[in-house]
Amino acid sequence: MATALANPLDPGVLGAATTISSRSIDRFARAHDASHYLLIPDAVLEPQDAAGVADAFSAVRAAGRTLTFRSGGTSLSGQGVSGDILVDTRSRFRGIRIEDDGRLVRVEPGATVRQVNTRLARYRRKLGPDPASEIACTVGGVIANNSSGMACGVVENSYRTVDSLVLVLPSGTILDTGAPDARAQLEREEPAIATGLLALRDRLLSSPESVAFVRQQFSMKNTMGYGINALVDFDDPVKILEHLVIGSEGTLAFVAEARMRTVEVRPQIATGLLVFATLADAMAALPGLTGQGLATIELMDAASLRVAQGLSDVPASIAEVAVEGHAALLVEVHASSEDELATASEAALEHFRTLPLASPPALTTDAAQRASLWQVRKGLYTAVAGARPSGTTALLEDIVVPVDRLLDTCERLIELFDEHDYEDSVIFGHAKDGNVHFLLNERFDDEASIARYRRFTADLVDLVLGHGGSLKAEHGTGRIMAPFVRRQYGDFLTDIMWDVKRLIDPSGILNPGVVLSEDAESYLKDLKRVPTVEAEVDRCVECGYCEPTCPSKDITLTPRQRIVLRRDMAWAEEQGDKALLNELRADYDYEGVQTCAVDGMCGVACPVDINTGDLVRRLRAEEASKVEDGLWDAAAKGWGAVTRIGGMALTVADALPAPLVTGVTKVGRGVLGADTVPLYDAGLPRGGSRAPRADAPADAQAVFFGACIGTMFGPEGDGHGSRDSLRALLDRAGIPVVVPDDAGGLCCGTPWKSKGHLSGYDRMTRRVLESLWTASRGGEIPVVCDAASCTEGLHVMLSKSLAEYPEYAALRIEDATTYVAREVLPRLSVGEKLPSIAVHPTCSTTALGATGALTAIAGAVADDVYVPDGWGCCAFAGDRGMLHPELTESATAVEAGEVRAADDARGGFDAFVSANRTCEIGMTRATGRPYRHVIEVLEELTRP
Repeated sequence: MATALANPLDPGVLGAATTISSRSIDRFARAHDASHYLLIPDAVLEPQDAAGVADAFSAVRAAGRTLTFRSGGTSLSGQGVSGDILVDTRSRFRGIRIEDDGRLVRVEPGATVRQVNTRLARYRRKLGPDPASEIACTVGGVIANNSSGMACGVVENSYRTVDSLVLVLPSGTILDTGAPDARAQLEREEPAIATGLLALRDRLLSSPESVAFVRQQFSMKNTMGYGINALVDFDDPVKILEHLVIGSEGTLAFVAEARMRTVEVRPQIATGLLVFATLADAMAALPGLTGQGLATIELMDAASLRVAQGLSDVPASIAEVAVEGHAALLVEVHASSEDELATASEAALEHFRTLPLASPPALTTDAAQRASLWQVRKGLYTAVAGARPSGTTALLEDIVVPVDRLLDTCERLIELFDEHDYEDSVIFGHAKDGNVHFLLNERFDDEASIARYRRFTADLVDLVLGHGGSLKAEHGTGRIMAPFVRRQYGDFLTDIMWDVKRLIDPSGILNPGVVLSEDAESYLKDLKRVPTVEAEVDRCVECGYCEPTCPSKDITLTPRQRIVLRRDMAWAEEQGDKALLNELRADYDYEGVQTCAVDGMCGVACPVDINTGDLVRRLRAEEASKVEDGLWDAAAKGWGAVTRIGGMALTVADALPAPLVTGVTKVGRGVLGADTVPLYDAGLPRGGSRAPRADAPADAQAVFFGACIGTMFGPEGDGHGSRDSLRALLDRAGIPVVVPDDAGGLCCGTPWKSKGHLSGYDRMTRRVLESLWTASRGGEIPVVCDAASCTEGLHVMLSKSLAEYPEYAALRIEDATTYVAREVLPRLSVGEKLPSIAVHPTCSTTALGATGALTAIAGAVADDVYVPDGWGCCAFAGDRGMLHPELTESATAVEAGEVRAADDARGGFDAFVSANRTCEIGMTRATGRPYRHVIEVLEELTRP
């Protein structure tokens, strides 16, 4: 693969602010998205603003090239890949501005739906579109695809809720469609577009039959071709243009900003699962259920139910059914108040009782039970895609038909699965909209599989169009269905679509081959190869859900990128491309291995339960030298002494001039490597206190596991530290505790596990679990740890050891935040509360489900509890923040900016808290504010 542009872009035209990347690692990392297509761009551009995009258009056109926009990379139809110039719009365009008390929001295209909804939540508002990929998909992609979701239908999608757009047209014109003079500007600067759109409107309106067909097609969810319903719905060329761009998949213009009308959040929710003996019974029930005003009606076919029965948390209503031709509908009632919900739920239940159900109907408002029901629906993708054979691609497709044709469509679709030998395929989706999804596992590395896929696609097209449906409901036309637009719409309407494209993008520079294609075989070209790689990540579906939470996303790579580059290296090796392989390997060490925080947040977000940190730890283990591994094994034998020496070293360093110590560590890093020697700076604390002495009172109610980082790192300022503060709180609450023997020599094992030193990790695992088993009296009392990351480390240590040591299954390990919130806080009296407190949740409190306890304790000590909307993992990750401080700086940039702004707005917070000492150090370094453990603040405010 060439690493330089054959026809380079003119820097003078492109502008100095736009970065251009042509390294192989940059091009291959950004080439992959959630679709089953793969094209490797020649270069990746990162413009800073709308003007930069306009300059990029000029540079690309001058060079005779084309470009494609790429944001969240969650698209499933191939609309976000390019073999030419790829423009990354996620890195810079992330602005969010709330207006009119949340009724309107201005959003740049790189902000995710979840990020926007998080900021709208305080106003009890949200965006209308509600795609399942909301954790990762960006507003730019939602608008480009006219995405919808489970509840919004065709009433609250982008087409209906966009108020105005800031567009960059291929000519370079920047048009704010909400500006009072927008039409005048369009007519002045783009007269051909202004008059041409009105002419196309007149042409369409001249055919009443075509108008009727357009209205029918867009009365359903429909993302096939261009949204030419805009030519029917509007007579202002600005509004026509605005709505043609919605759903145009980056082929007509760039959306630099969207002003969107929001919808009310109805927070009171009841969820139920209706199981029917047949699919026909379920479909017959749809009209009546829709008439009940249910917010969601999600279909699961018999194959889905059989898959669901294998899930760990399957509800009894499914587990007890001998599935044959059964089907289920997951339904929800949404309301603004408890009284409204009670009334609506009773009416719904009364109707449910009239249906031919295989099990009694019920609605629940219990959060755990609701989550269990939704796990059935969401777990389908995990179960089927995660278990697919290595080397195959999981294809998640979607179609829509009129609701009264849904039964026939689903029954025939099931027959097609059998006819084409697609095993374990499931059908699920948004039944009230006539929109269903189905999942296929296919491989594209042999001609027989491609031929099968071609035959299946032909039959699918016949089926959907034969029922008056659309071949794409939500996922966009992309490359996968572009050749079939003419088949769906006919020549007259398809020609209008082509004329729209030529009118707005006459040079054809934007995303060629997407939405429209006259090549009947184009959907079979550039199919993704999926070579087998490491077992930890081989089941990755490249969806990108992991990326927004990754702390290294803005400096090196994301979890998806770390995985796909392993596939790319495997492919390069298979092809004998040694030059590419060596180049990727050389850059991967720092970007893929050294700067991974192994924080596990990607595993929380991943739909197929991949923690990319497991891969990175394995790679570090493979790279570790025997000498280094032996030293860490020796450290495990005398860990108490090691932590005391480390603490004393920090205390000595704290007493010396910081530049002197920093200079010494820089020399060491230059000799031994940045991934071996930590970088000291003045922000690091002095050493900590000695570990607690062993104690075993007969009436002990818990085991006190004081984290060793309390010995290594001292507290902030004049504080006592979380370890000593927790012990003081337990004593104050009258809770006697066991302190294990050699407490100072015990560790959760994270330093060994994260670096890949497996011998030392195994040694520490045996020592810790044996000690905790004895101290807890065989699991009779819980083990409480004062540092969240160490608590998580103990959880991981235990779970990984149960196969070898099943006797330890009774051990209960709990973080101090959850234990104190439940057992200690009710026994204490807080004196005068602080006016305000800023809280940094951590990746570990998230993984442990302890963030609620953290904020609850904060609420007990302060009147105003502030949690930044943009909080995330600080990436300090033990010593990773000292080895690579640039990683923590990047990971904390957004949150630190929010904290500083909120601190200034309030005239200063009274405390800054978290739940782990190294995270506190990282946040102190990032914000310049003194972060402490929330336990310390609670201890101080409850002193007699």
